[in-house]
Amino acid sequence: MDLGAEALGRLAARGTPGAAVLVSIAGVRGSAPREAGAAMLVTAEEVFGTIGGGALEHRAQERARALLAEGGAAGEMRRLEMPLGPGIGQCCGGRVALRLVLLGRAGIAALIARGQRAQAARPLVVIFGAGHVGRALARALAPLPLAVRLVDTRAGELARAAGIAGIDCRLSALPEAEVLAAPPGSAYVIATHDHGLDFLIADEALGRGDGRLVGMIGSRTKAVLITTRRPRRRSIQSALETRIFARPVPTVPSPARPRRINPPDML
Repeated sequence: MDLGAEALGRLAARGTPGAAVLVSIAGVRGSAPREAGAAMLVTAEEVFGTIGGGALEHRAQERARALLAEGGAAGEMRRLEMPLGPGIGQCCGGRVALRLVLLGRAGIAALIARGQRAQAARPLVVIFGAGHVGRALARALAPLPLAVRLVDTRAGELARAAGIAGIDCRLSALPEAEVLAAPPGSAYVIATHDHGLDFLIADEALGRGDGRLVGMIGSRTKAVLITTRRPRRRSIQSALETRIFARPVPTVPSPARPRRINPPDML
């Protein structure tokens, strides 16, 4: 069951509630807003995660809070079949089977622990630079099935990212060392405020040879510089020439234009 990275982060930050109902999609027939396994945790006051919104989610929340109000024992379960048609004001046309389980404090703590283990196993994306581009990219990636790490040398910029749930913010005097600490198969996106630092991080990432992606924001001139400068190891030269790419930062949008933070081919 998947609450999602953002919901899991909010739940962990809030502290373990005394009781809640875990609502999960046990099965789907036909068209539905979410897949089997999607879940949300409903407390008396809050909701963490989503099973697709709309009338389906609203009714599921009502049933979950009714189960909470009954004051039953942890582990108590209900099943609910929900047709997604005109009867509930939803036009998906399919049918969803829901499973509602009452959890106590221990069950919620176990749910958080399982979610955190699942998060740790997800592919890691390391974003270097917590400026406006890095923060926007972290915010866009946070709901996806990825582990997102935001690295910067500036405490003030990282503090501005503190409100993005589900990401790991790291203050580091040597950001390039974060490349060495990352697991194999990580992706690296370089968007720092310092070109020299960008080059150091790119050298480390390409030197590993096991990254899913090494991307850097910059001009064509910057791309030429990084492919022609002398890297620390000769073996990196061919990698620089074939694997590194740079793209310019898009124009900052006006209020009249939709926000765009990444060119189509950046990730």
